[in-house]
Amino acid sequence: MGEREFATGIGATPGLLHRLDPTFSLIPKLPGRIRNSVMKKPFLLSQSFGTALVIGLCAAAIQPAAAQTTNAGAGLRRGGTNDPIARIRDEGLNRSEVMKTLSYLTDVIGPRLTGSPNMKRANEWTRDKLTSWGLANAHLEAWGPFGRGWSLKRFSIQVIEPQAIPLIAAPKAWTPGFEQPLTANVIYIDAKTETDLEKFQGKLKGAIVLASPVREVRARFEPLAARIAESNLLRLANAGPADTRTFFPGRTAGTNAASTNAPRSGFGGGQRGGGSTNVSSARIFSFIAKEGAALVLTPSGEGDGGTLFVASASIPGTERRSGTNPPPTAMAGAPRQSVWATNVPAIPAQIAVATEDYNRLVRMIQQGEKLKMAVDLQVQFHDEDLMAYNTIAEIPGSDLKDELVMIGAHMDSWHSGTGATDNGAGCAATMEAMRILKALNLQPRRTIRIGLWSGEEEGLLGSRAYVAKHFGYYTNMSNSVSSAVRSPREESNNPRRRSSSTNAPARKLIRQRDHEKFSAYFNLDNGTGKIRGVYMQNNEAVRPLFRKWLQPFNDLGAETLTYGNTGGTDHQAFDGVGLPGFQFIQDPIDYWTRTHHSNEDVFDRIQADDMKQAATIMAAFLYNAATMEEKLPRKATE
Repeated sequence: MGEREFATGIGATPGLLHRLDPTFSLIPKLPGRIRNSVMKKPFLLSQSFGTALVIGLCAAAIQPAAAQTTNAGAGLRRGGTNDPIARIRDEGLNRSEVMKTLSYLTDVIGPRLTGSPNMKRANEWTRDKLTSWGLANAHLEAWGPFGRGWSLKRFSIQVIEPQAIPLIAAPKAWTPGFEQPLTANVIYIDAKTETDLEKFQGKLKGAIVLASPVREVRARFEPLAARIAESNLLRLANAGPADTRTFFPGRTAGTNAASTNAPRSGFGGGQRGGGSTNVSSARIFSFIAKEGAALVLTPSGEGDGGTLFVASASIPGTERRSGTNPPPTAMAGAPRQSVWATNVPAIPAQIAVATEDYNRLVRMIQQGEKLKMAVDLQVQFHDEDLMAYNTIAEIPGSDLKDELVMIGAHMDSWHSGTGATDNGAGCAATMEAMRILKALNLQPRRTIRIGLWSGEEEGLLGSRAYVAKHFGYYTNMSNSVSSAVRSPREESNNPRRRSSSTNAPARKLIRQRDHEKFSAYFNLDNGTGKIRGVYMQNNEAVRPLFRKWLQPFNDLGAETLTYGNTGGTDHQAFDGVGLPGFQFIQDPIDYWTRTHHSNEDVFDRIQADDMKQAATIMAAFLYNAATMEEKLPRKATE
């Protein structure tokens, strides 16, 4: 009997029984007499009495079995244990170094844009830190070529006429800068038609241009930070093969309804807001660039109260929504040039401005004020080394050392904050999981390897390059190793959906030598929130394993398994070539509302207890996967 059917049969709320899992999942194992009494119809008379009785009967009936099942917390409270999972829990929760690791990565090294000196410093520091903990074969593994790096050297922006107005703003990554500080008039383009646009011909050269309409800032009636609601955990748990949605708890599950006021800013191909219009933002941007504007300002497409969200600059004619992971160029059909390419054409400087500040400037101009602005923007492009790097290290296995279990997180970040929740948190927690295992001298049978990826924000480039080199790639992709695997959008993780397409190109998976030796990859990349469970990526065969592995941590809130998948991060590089790759379900906290790709993505937004919990659970998953008799089962492939 399934969990959902059992909940209905006893008249209990599914949410309550979901919280009681794994206890209620043992009902089918009860002795026949007790099981029959539990399932009798009179049991439906009282929901609360029925639920309580089930709990009591379960506890009485399974007590002998429970005595044989490890409860890590209880074991330690009894004064010590040799159980590896209990020891992992004790080390991870009571002697954690995760926050110390994260502080250095974010406070000291700072933002880590792919290709930048900060990113290379992070690669080298994490390599050395992992070595100091006793990991073997710690090294940087190159991939690419990626393109130019970029770093910000100096920045300030303010209105100087008719009055002084300091602005909250951030340059977009890979924007060009100015040799000397710029002082120029500010022009607002309010064009709803091509005729409106033509009125600005010959008027923009050397100017600072406001390129977007105002964005309404609505009041927030929901908290910025939230845990995943029990009802949404149940929704995840009830997902099945017929549910093809990609889940982003906290963003789509309704835990933060006020997370966005409008689509993200940028020069996308959609229509501009503010009434009837037949001219797109992309067309506006191309016009501005052609007219020779010196600087283009846009409002942050999300956030308020001084929080702004910013990613990369745009190239006229190749615009996309800012702040998203674009697919690699070879995967988008016609090639699309990236702003970090070495042969990118000249583009105007681009800065994102906090919405309230931007809106005020527009309103002032609309009421006849003549604005002048002073901007100091100095940047540096780095083209001495066009390669990018992943940090790799491992704990060698014993009798199954040729087989591999992996854990990873992307280490690159955007640049307006310090990349704490996206994704310094994932890096520090996965590193901590490896430290825990080494500190306890727990010897795995399989080799356990960590990968700290670069290029994730530009399209999962680092992890895809690693997978293509070591495990496999598809022949219908570009010869470039960095784009050898399909993008998240193209790799639907649904074999039936893929096979139903009559226009899909023929493709063949080329398996590298280590493809058959691979067991599993575990990823963390959804902020600071604690682990609540695992996305099984449509791999039903791992459910009993993961349920068992989560049991010692049910009291820490980790118990949900969903058949569904989640996207936008590095486990997809593995899943895309038929390897078991998983992302953990995490509480959103304020990831989508405040920190994701924003200037508030800083260490102070990190929740220490959640980080300790996540690192501990991942260490246990690694140990279990590396010591079990067989490799993790794989889902059916085409």
